[in-house]
Amino acid sequence: MPAPLSLLQTLVQTLVRPLVRAVTYTRWLHLLIGAIVPLAGGLIYPGLSDPGVVDWLIAAALPVPLVAAAALLPSARRAEGLQARLMLFPGKHARVRATGEAGAGEAGVGEAGVGEAATGISATPSASWTDRGRTALWLVFRMGAGLAAWLLTIWLLQVTLVLSGVSVEEPVLGSVTPLAGAAPLAPLPFLALLALVVAGGRLDTRVARRLLGPSVRERMAALEDRTERLLERNRIARELHDSLGHALTLAVVQAGAARAAGDPEFTDRALATIEETGRAALEDLERVLLLLRETGRRPPGAGPGLDEAARLLDSARSSGAVVEAVITGPVEELPGPVSREAYRMLQEALTNALRHAGPVPVAVQVAADDSRLSLLVTNPLPEGRPPAVPGSGSGLRGIRERAALLGGEAKAGTANDTWQVTVTLPLR
Repeated sequence: MPAPLSLLQTLVQTLVRPLVRAVTYTRWLHLLIGAIVPLAGGLIYPGLSDPGVVDWLIAAALPVPLVAAAALLPSARRAEGLQARLMLFPGKHARVRATGEAGAGEAGVGEAGVGEAATGISATPSASWTDRGRTALWLVFRMGAGLAAWLLTIWLLQVTLVLSGVSVEEPVLGSVTPLAGAAPLAPLPFLALLALVVAGGRLDTRVARRLLGPSVRERMAALEDRTERLLERNRIARELHDSLGHALTLAVVQAGAARAAGDPEFTDRALATIEETGRAALEDLERVLLLLRETGRRPPGAGPGLDEAARLLDSARSSGAVVEAVITGPVEELPGPVSREAYRMLQEALTNALRHAGPVPVAVQVAADDSRLSLLVTNPLPEGRPPAVPGSGSGLRGIRERAALLGGEAKAGTANDTWQVTVTLPLR
C-alpha cells in the first residue's frame, strides 16, 4: 500500500475508532448529567426565557455554594467515584466488589484492588478536609463543564439545522443567519459536535482521575497492604522451606543410616520416625496451602511453638545424631510469635547440622527469662569439608530474617572447630 494511503487509513482509524466505542458516549452522558443542577436553578432564577450570556453565567455560578456544601458529606466522594467508574470506565473493573466481611447495607469496594488500579478513581468516603476540597472542586467542574457541554451541543445542532435550511425560533446562544447555498456546510457543525464529544469525554476522565483519585493516605494504606501481603507470602515460603526441608533431610539421613546399619530393629525405628516426621510435614503443608488458597477457612493451627521442641529433638536423635539439649526458663510462657519463630529457627539449625555434617553430636541451649530468649546450636565441623561461609544459604538467611522481624539478632559462623548458630530475641 502506498505511503499516502497508509497514512490516510491510519488517520481515519484514529478519528473514527473513538466514535464506535460505547465509552465515548457514556462519558459524554456523564458530562451532560452535570448540567442538571444549573439548568434546574436557572429555571427559577434568572429564568431561562430568552436567556443571554449573562443569564447563563448566573445560572452556572449560583449553585456553586450548594454543590460545595454537598461535598462536605463524606458519602459524596464515594457516590461520585462510583458513578465515574461506571460511566467513564465501563467494564468489570468498574464494579463494586463485595467482600465477605461487609455488611448487607455496606458492600466493600476494592479501592486498592481491581477497580482503583484499573481506573485510577477512588470510591471511598472522604476521610480528610483535603478529600472534601477535591470533591468540591470536582462537583463545581462537573457542573460548569456539563452546562457548557449542554449549551454547545444544542447550539451546534441548531447551527446544523439552520445551514440545512431549517429555521430555529429560539436559539440557545443567539441567532444564526443562514448563508445562501450553505447546505454543503451543514455537516461541519455536526462533525465539530462529534469532536467535542470525544474531547469533552477525555477531559472529563482526566479531571476525574486528578480530583477523585486516591489521596496520599489511601496510597500509603494500599502500599502498606501490599507490603503486608508480600511479607505474609515470604513468611509462608519460609514455613514451607523449614518444615519440608527438615522432613526431607531427616528422611534421607534416617534411610541412609538404616541401610548402613543393616539392623531390622533400627530400620523399624527409622521408618517410624520417617512416618511421624512426614505426617507432621503434611500437616504444616496443609495449613500453609489453606493460607495460600484464601478459602476463608481458619487454618487447623497456628504452628508449633518452642514448648514442643522435645518432639523436634527426638526426631533429630532418631536419625543417629547425639543431641544434648539444655532448656531453662519459662519456655511455655513465651509470647506466641516468639515461640513459633524460635521453633522454626531451631528446626532450621538442626536441619543444617544434619544436612551438612551428618549424624554428629549437636548441643542445643535454650534460655528464657523475663526480657529475652537465647538460642544456641553447636555442632562440630565435618571432616574434609571447608567451613561454610557465614550467612550463606536460604536457611540461614531465613533465620536472620525471622530474628530481625522480632527485633532480635541471629549469627552463624565457626568458633573453635565448631559451627554455631546464635539467636537472641527480645520478649518485649
